[in-house]
Amino acid sequence: MPENIQFTKGFIQVNNITFDMHNIGHTLEKLSNDQLNSLEFGVIGFDDQGMVKVYNAYESKVAGLSLENVVDADLFNSVAPCMNNFMVAQKFEDAIDASSELDETMDYVLTLKMKPTRVKLRLLSGPQLTYSYVIILRS
Repeated sequence: MPENIQFTKGFIQVNNITFDMHNIGHTLEKLSNDQLNSLEFGVIGFDDQGMVKVYNAYESKVAGLSLENVVDADLFNSVAPCMNNFMVAQKFEDAIDASSELDETMDYVLTLKMKPTRVKLRLLSGPQLTYSYVIILRS
């Protein structure tokens, strides 16, 4: 159990898990759905074919997309086509093809079906992770 998870009176608290923490990909993979849903930033996990497998409640709420409509959908063609470019999707494709680590943070603007929204994206991928992740921090 990661040290930043505590159980208090039957409730799960996720402490000190921040957007910029070291090795966050490994931490995310140890969290239950309830713990992922308690995070205050968006988490999207997807497999090597780009199919969404992890989608937390925060991201669902702010993006206005239900879990049922996102899980098993193609991230870059159906869910977030505004990320289907050389700045995001291509970096994942290159990392997966090379079986290399990707951990990059960037300023970005989300534009699909919403007013353009400035965010920070953290792109995570690596051969030791089950999924690749886009983590989204809104200010």
